Amino acid sequence: MTFPVVGMVGGGQLARMTHEAGIPLGIRFKLLSDTPQDSAAQVVHDVVIGDYRDLDTLRAFARGCDVITFDHEHVPTEHLRALEADGIPVRPGPDALVHAQDKGVMRAKLDAIGVPCPRHRIVSDPADVAAFAAEGDGFPVVLKTVRGGYDGKGVWVVRSAEEAAEPFRAGVPVLAEEKVDFVRELAANVVRSPHGQAVAYPVVESQQVNGVCDTVIAPAPGLAEELALKAEELALRIAKELGVVGHLAVELFQTRDGRILVNELAMRPHNSGHWSQDGAITSQFANHVRAVLDLPLGDPRPRARWTVMVNVLGGDYPDMYSAYLHCMARDPQLKIHMYGKDVKPGRKVGHVNTYGDDLDDVLERARHAAGYLRGTITE
Repeated sequence: MTFPVVGMVGGGQLARMTHEAGIPLGIRFKLLSDTPQDSAAQVVHDVVIGDYRDLDTLRAFARGCDVITFDHEHVPTEHLRALEADGIPVRPGPDALVHAQDKGVMRAKLDAIGVPCPRHRIVSDPADVAAFAAEGDGFPVVLKTVRGGYDGKGVWVVRSAEEAAEPFRAGVPVLAEEKVDFVRELAANVVRSPHGQAVAYPVVESQQVNGVCDTVIAPAPGLAEELALKAEELALRIAKELGVVGHLAVELFQTRDGRILVNELAMRPHNSGHWSQDGAITSQFANHVRAVLDLPLGDPRPRARWTVMVNVLGGDYPDMYSAYLHCMARDPQLKIHMYGKDVKPGRKVGHVNTYGDDLDDVLERARHAAGYLRGTITE
């Protein structure tokens, strides 16, 4: 029997961990990576070095692949349509992926299908931003470039028309949104296969620091069952309406008046689902592989009462390996996941997962380990 070849565009940590999930299934991976030093390129056997923005490179890479999937949303939509025209299965397909690539397209579609979102519209210049603010509760407002942003990049909170000039310098359309008065950020992660099977993971709380995900708690503590079910059903409906194949992360605001509003969409494994590697029966990565190959999906239920993921960010302490002795001896249940990246201040270089029955204990263990690996905790 010949096992299928999954072509993964993008060589980051998401590709690395998706490849890891396919190994027990005997799934072969082919990787299109920017450099040989990229996170996934260090561990995948069949690596092509090239530019994902070049159609000829994509077409040559796709030869010999049974399906194409991604660890980022930046491949030009028209290139994906060309691959489909060549007969290559692309999952998620361009008609779905464009909603994660272009925030303006996303907002228009979510409006059309009745999904609750922050007040928003495309704005043309700083004066238009001021007009948008005046239409609501005034400044501050949030500005986002419609394409290319991630981890807080391409996002500004502006408090006046004078502050609104910077986003327009990129030369791409700018989306203005109300600054939502929220209690916390949540994420609903679902996976959907081509034949329509779908599963939902528990809704999680996602805590951000300087626009970057820092801590994820699964499930979201204190979330009413009715609201949790509403969030899961919303994510499943979005996946179906948009025709998503693979993993979909729906980032949400929980407002002070008890509503949930959709903030962002990601159509790939997502930071808010990393807890599932050790905390769920089937991880987001394993289910993404199953989905793009149209295999039956695995059980997304949690293994433990609580699982906490904390990102390990680079700091001034580059030798993280020497910290393993302390972390592993202090917490034998700790799960460390490193990405093979050079340590740079603020860069995501890994994450840790902890789990157990006492949330305070699980949180303390995860934060201590991440802090010790980074060098901000020394005892």
